[in-house]
Amino acid sequence: MKQINYIHDFQEWEKTFTFSHPIKVRFSETDMFGHLNNTVPFVYFEEARIEFFKSIGFMQKWTDSLSEEIPVVADLQCDFLQQVFFGEQLSLYVKVHYVGNSSVDLHYMAKKDNGTVAFVGRGMMVQISKTTGKSVPWNEEMRQALIRLQSSITNIPR
Repeated sequence: MKQINYIHDFQEWEKTFTFSHPIKVRFSETDMFGHLNNTVPFVYFEEARIEFFKSIGFMQKWTDSLSEEIPVVADLQCDFLQQVFFGEQLSLYVKVHYVGNSSVDLHYMAKKDNGTVAFVGRGMMVQISKTTGKSVPWNEEMRQALIRLQSSITNIPR
């Protein structure tokens, strides 16, 4: 397997995921060769990330009309390990890797039904003010929730 700069020990890293979201590859997400277009994993990351944040109550806070904060993507990357084809079922895993003052580095892993890893990724999310566009520190409740979910294996902090 190729070396991925944000994963030190792949097998240990893989074991630390607990949250997953099912994804079925649609025809419209494939190219003329029938395999997943290289832009689509970023859409899958978004879908799984939203479900992950819903599961810990963050999306409900951010989408409340009275909320002043919203999450934004600061960076995002994907590393492809296998081809993925139309009709395949994936489990898209998400975990907290590193918690910053107003940011969180999330890691992603897409597994096929046979248990093989198709692609992996990571991305930094930052909580910002809707009005100023400046970062807003996590409140203590959110920070503690993220820390509880943080991977016990710390590879390369981002």
